Amino acid sequence: MQTIVVCAAVIERNGCVLLALRKAGGEQGLLWEFPGGKLIPGESPAQCLLREINEELNMHIEVNAILEVSSHCYNPEQQILLLAYLCRHLNGEGEALDCQDFRWVDPDEIENYNLAPADLPVLEKLLKLKTW
Repeated sequence: MQTIVVCAAVIERNGCVLLALRKAGGEQGLLWEFPGGKLIPGESPAQCLLREINEELNMHIEVNAILEVSSHCYNPEQQILLLAYLCRHLNGEGEALDCQDFRWVDPDEIENYNLAPADLPVLEKLLKLKTW
């Protein structure tokens, strides 16, 4: 089984967190997620998140503490190891450059969004924090 390491940013701004909608037609298409992407060999998780958030959303963030590590198998040949980090929005209004859409959401309303399965343990941990 192949393991793919993915980093996700739980970005906070004014008490809300950022969710991105995956592109239609792609893997997990039209599911919401905490934005991020695949870790490139030689890259730290923080470097990955800074790069991915800039490439996908044209935003700049500060990467802080790790929030959750989750594992999910979308098929028998592939396991996703998701490293989710708490982040803070620094600047950039955002553009949907490599996603269908994005929204700033109150943490209590995230459950109304159809999240990708690998992101569900991250949401569970986030809701337990209640520090937003």
